[in-house]
Parts: sequence; structure tokens; C-alpha cells
Amino acid sequence: MKAFPFLLLLLAVSLSLTQCKVGSPKTAQAGKPIRVLVVGGGTSHNFGMWYRNVDGQTLSRDGFATVNYVGDPDSMLTFLPQADVLYLSNNRPITNPAVRQAIMDHANAGKGLLLAHAALWYNWKDWPEYNQNLVSGGTRKHDKYGSFDVTVTDPKHPVTKGVEPKFNLKDERYFFIPDPAGPGISVLASSSVATSDVIYPSVFVVNHPKARIVGLALGHDAESHNLPVYQTLLRNSVAWAARK
Repeated sequence: MKAFPFLLLLLAVSLSLTQCKVGSPKTAQAGKPIRVLVVGGGTSHNFGMWYRNVDGQTLSRDGFATVNYVGDPDSMLTFLPQADVLYLSNNRPITNPAVRQAIMDHANAGKGLLLAHAALWYNWKDWPEYNQNLVSGGTRKHDKYGSFDVTVTDPKHPVTKGVEPKFNLKDERYFFIPDPAGPGISVLASSSVATSDVIYPSVFVVNHPKARIVGLALGHDAESHNLPVYQTLLRNSVAWAARK
């Protein structure tokens, strides 16, 4: 008779442990972090501060992504095969044919690319395929650094989810011009200033036949990278490019 309460206690403990074991894996496997390779380096921008440090922290927050940063484009060959999203922000020359081919192979495998700010420039005269096939255009100039408005033109797209319809920031307003010979772009947000009637794309997706590619023309310094709206665009862009 005395053994019966003890058996009941053992049964209750056993059930409690079983419930803990069932619940734990669901939390751990709720979603793997997106693997992002950020490439910086070049002139006129503090790539280490804004792309490695600040954007790295924005993407790593809450386990959203794991981030590798390289300032030497040749280092891509080591990290790119494991990346879900290649985040190019550099204007440092990419001269290695193997690296150029690896970028194209990444896109043709249907993986994600985020092409940001300086990476939307016409940086490489001897590599026109980059701007034509991956950027579907580019920029050769921008307004003097200053304030301008960004207006969301497609609020239903996942990249602009949760982004306020119109916001103002200080940045270099890139004069992005689509290339009619490229795959084309779909504009998600555009920039404007009161002194001009010309409107330029600030956020867009490239209609690549296989890859998911986001163009983000914003991002010169702290006035962009520290803004919550920019950080939302950044995380949304990576998630969409990674098909998450």
C-alpha cells in the first residue's frame, strides 16, 4: 500500500519529462537563420562601419541571420557556396574571373542577391554582364548628399511589408536608370526631391529568370543604416531573396 503513492509520483515525473522533450525541438527548429555573405570594400564609403558592423547587427538580431563579411572580393570563393543570400555593397574591383563566375552561378542556381548602394554603380567597364544581367541597369551619378523623400509604390510586396508609405532621410540619391537590354525591374519605392520632377528607383526587384534579386539604392552612412525603416527594408529584402 505504501508503494502505490510512490509509483504515482514516478508516473507524474515521467509524464512531465516527456512533455518537455516533445516541446523543445519545436522551438529549436522553428526556423534556421538565413546565411548571408556581405561583401564590402572600395572607396567613398565606410564599408566596415555600416555594412559589416551596423547591417551585420541588424541582420543577426533575434537569430534572423548569420552573417559573414569580407572586404576582399576574392574571399567570396570560400564563403559563397554556403550562403543563401549574397549581399554586395562594394565598389572595390572584382577582377578575378573565378569570382565573377561564382556570382553568376549563385544567381543561376536560384539563390538570393541583395545589391546595395555602391554595388548598383557602373563599377566595371570590363564586366558589362554584371549590370546588364544582375542589376538590369545602374547609376553613374547622384545628387549631392542631402535630404529626399522615398515613397513606397508597391506596399503589397514582401520587401516593403511594414514600411511606412513615405519617409525622408539624408543620403546620396542615386540616379538609377534601368537597362532595356536587361531582364527588367519592378520598382517598389522611388525617390524624389522638391527641386526636380525626376523620380528614380530606390528599392526594386530584378526580374531575373532564376534568382531573387533586390536593389537597394539607399545606404551611404548612419542617416540610412540607423533608421528603423531602412533596417526593416534590409531584413525584408534578405528574407524575400532567401525565399523565407
